Amino acid sequence: MNPLYHQAKFINSSPDLKFTPPDLGLEIAFAGRSNAGKSSAINTLTRQTGLARTSKTPGRTQMLNFFEIADQQRFVDLPGYGYAKVPLPVKKQWHQLMETYLTKRKSLCGMVLVMDVRHPLTEFDWQMVEWCQHTKLPLHIILTKADKLNFGAAKNVMLQIEKELSDLPMPLTLQLFSSLKKTGVDEIHAALNRLFAARQNR
Repeated sequence: MNPLYHQAKFINSSPDLKFTPPDLGLEIAFAGRSNAGKSSAINTLTRQTGLARTSKTPGRTQMLNFFEIADQQRFVDLPGYGYAKVPLPVKKQWHQLMETYLTKRKSLCGMVLVMDVRHPLTEFDWQMVEWCQHTKLPLHIILTKADKLNFGAAKNVMLQIEKELSDLPMPLTLQLFSSLKKTGVDEIHAALNRLFAARQNR
């Protein structure tokens, strides 16, 4: 467990790279479909119920949301994608914002891809995996809502995903996670520590 994550603070929400914090230090981005439980996962791993904005209406995360973890260490909550019932031009705008951030942000050192354990490896998920592979960005996948399945079924999903991704030549780790049951928190803390440390040790 890393108590630093419990001290996380909201910095700002940005609709454009011009309004983001200075591109210094290290950032880990959280990506996932709008209904995958991304904001809930951030709140759970930081032990703060209202840090990342959650809603019963998927797609409320529409900007780049920055959170300070420690000096020169940040989380970035990327716009949820793929589910929200919004006009196509708005979806394109979100996609462009994410693409610009992912390709131009120098402080980006790792990605946490959030998938609902019941609906893993959607087309969007594959796009993010392939992008991380192409850019050699370390990737940690969390399978959220693991409490919705019994342990055996959830474990089988994780093993199947490991098998599907096993041939990819990239740094990748995978775990089960439940915001409701608070399971997998120590594991994600350890993964985040590795993502931050990997860049620092280069």
